[in-house]
Amino acid sequence: MPRLASAAAGLAAVLAIALPAQAQESATATLNDPEGAALGEAMVTETPHGLLIELVVSGLSPGEHAFHIHETGDCSAADFTSAGGHFNPDGHAHGYLDPEGIHAGDLPNIFADDAGVAHVQTVAAGLTLADLFDADGSAFVIHAGADDYVSQPSGAAGGRVACGVIEG
Repeated sequence: MPRLASAAAGLAAVLAIALPAQAQESATATLNDPEGAALGEAMVTETPHGLLIELVVSGLSPGEHAFHIHETGDCSAADFTSAGGHFNPDGHAHGYLDPEGIHAGDLPNIFADDAGVAHVQTVAAGLTLADLFDADGSAFVIHAGADDYVSQPSGAAGGRVACGVIEG
């Protein structure tokens, strides 16, 4: 019997090494304003085509706002500059209208209704959760104005009005 138990333990050790851990399939981010008040949440689900992002947020000024994935999972600075620039591991120029492609963190603008509420779904094509959970993490940032999809490096979108660290 000890020999069988030893063989089973050995097989379990081999399987633990040979089989990859199950990949994380979803994440969330609570977006806060500069005073720390929660404005809403983004749910992120990995799909075969990229990351499905579902955002529900309130407390915005009515109208169009830029919404991006930023390179650092840190929203501690009062102006959210601690989140760094747009997530851009491939070094592309910014903007949907750039013929060379976009930053990986470029997302379509969102629209807040007259009550300041935005409820959107979008896909960050080609990204995985593993991309976002690098050594320093990632964050979502909402800007005061719209992204013009052209200006470098961030679309002339104005100040950062909400930030949320993406967490598993």
